Amino acid sequence: MPRRFVDLSVPLETGIASDPPMALPQIDYMSHQQTAEQILMFFPGLTKDDLPGGEGWGIEQLNITTHNGTHVDAPYHYHSTMNGGERAITIDEVPLEWCFGQGVKLDFRDVPDGHVISAREIESELDRIGHDLEPYDIVLINTSAGAAYGQDDYLMKGCGMGREATNYLTSKGVRMVGTDAWSWDAPFAHTAQKYAETKDPKIIWEGHRAGMDQGYCQIEKMTNLNQLPNRGFLVSAFPFKIKAASAGFTRAVAIFEE
Repeated sequence: MPRRFVDLSVPLETGIASDPPMALPQIDYMSHQQTAEQILMFFPGLTKDDLPGGEGWGIEQLNITTHNGTHVDAPYHYHSTMNGGERAITIDEVPLEWCFGQGVKLDFRDVPDGHVISAREIESELDRIGHDLEPYDIVLINTSAGAAYGQDDYLMKGCGMGREATNYLTSKGVRMVGTDAWSWDAPFAHTAQKYAETKDPKIIWEGHRAGMDQGYCQIEKMTNLNQLPNRGFLVSAFPFKIKAASAGFTRAVAIFEE
């Protein structure tokens, strides 16, 4: 059976507004001419002239966090505990069953930036698309941030998911979610304004903190969600296996059986 793929991952790159300044990735690109000496050191007597075109290998040195680019957050990222007090699992411990499943897209692109989505809004969107959530559905949130990736206002764009909404999803057996925004939560700048008014610490990172109630994973900084239908596709988002880490990079893709 033929398959069609839609890439849901952004490229890891420098020089764009993909993360806060203190967390921006750095990539040192080394050309074939620069690395010839690296090959010579393995083979005594070999000279650069012996190499095709005098070239070594193309290679890159990265200085990044596990949360740069499109990545999967593990429950450990949100808190040291999950499921009401159990030790939170790290990215190398995430069940593979969570990472591949039926995709469901919820469209919140028209919601104001900084708005915190409620459980009722999730239910309304599910009613609109005619879908009943099933265990291990992978729920993707299409926000206004998707069209702003790399632009100066990216970190300010998009709505976020509240603790109530996240718990609603996990109560249905959802264990993997995703967003095209920088964070599953509302942009920090908007939350900071609300905190200044309310002084309520419970609103800070509340969607993430839902992992304390029920462990789950989330894919952040996705792309091309606007190209997806509401349902009828598979999502693959297996994270890179980093020992005891809070997140792992992923090449998230949507798969259509045609």
